[in-house]
Amino acid sequence: MTRAATSPLLTVVLTAALALTGCAAGGGDPSATGADATAAPSSSAPPPATPTPAPEEAAELVGGGTEVFPGRRMVALYGRPGNSALGVLGEQDAEASAVRAKELAAQYEPFSEEPVVPAFEIIASTASAAPGPDGDYSEETPVEELRPFVETAAANGVYVVLDLQPGRQDFLSQARQYEELLRMPNVGLALDPEWRLAPDQVHLVQIGSVDAAEINATTEWLAGLTREHGLPQKVVVLHQFAESMITDRHLVDTSHPELALLLHADGHGTPQLKTGTWERLKAGLPEGMRLAWKNFYDEDTPTFTPEQTMALEPAPWFVSYQ
Repeated sequence: MTRAATSPLLTVVLTAALALTGCAAGGGDPSATGADATAAPSSSAPPPATPTPAPEEAAELVGGGTEVFPGRRMVALYGRPGNSALGVLGEQDAEASAVRAKELAAQYEPFSEEPVVPAFEIIASTASAAPGPDGDYSEETPVEELRPFVETAAANGVYVVLDLQPGRQDFLSQARQYEELLRMPNVGLALDPEWRLAPDQVHLVQIGSVDAAEINATTEWLAGLTREHGLPQKVVVLHQFAESMITDRHLVDTSHPELALLLHADGHGTPQLKTGTWERLKAGLPEGMRLAWKNFYDEDTPTFTPEQTMALEPAPWFVSYQ
């Protein structure tokens, strides 16, 4: 089956691993000396003024503003830090990844009327061939291991999307594990249903799937978190290459103003296969959901150029590279 069907990079890995201070009180002449200088103020004197704290500056997105689209597009490096087999993000350290993401985004500037923002799509939890201690067939990278990449991204004007491959765990439960990072203004979320298993399933035997209800529970929680912490709008990426991966897709809730939902066409192969998947996936797209695209350096034959990518109809708002 084409992938249209599987992730060969992860297949390799799974096979190999089966893996303000206040004002001073006082009053009186500041030039006074001796006893006069230390005399207590008259009981009729007004109390010292309480300083008014400066209002907190509202958090903004990379490039400014609080609404993701249509004011920008994004181009991302995809992968897991420290693991080159799972994508190009793992081929170099955080600083070098930021440089590479900026260079890649710059290649798209001639073909976009909107500014193009560099991004990381970081695999936060990785589909596993073994059940692991918690039995969920997903390896969750600890927050502290991801923090250097997230903080380096923020310091370099790079947006971050945390990608979840939850195995037998549900997306909401796993997203909650990364709340500390999702409270940051430059961090969004990606859900990858290919790696969402039913209780009796294992990876690479079948393509995983998720229903609209689970997506909606996750996005409702994330929208609430965004409101609670006064954060700018967050990107939410839904990966899909087969219709079966998202059941009842027409019921996915796109009404949260705190979120910018993207459907990510995640197939690889020939240009004909990729554009065929693109045409199928955009049919019946829920109102308010935008389209995203993935390019594969090794599995596409050939890899689309930035010009070819932006010639898609409609031009994708988010492009990732694996």
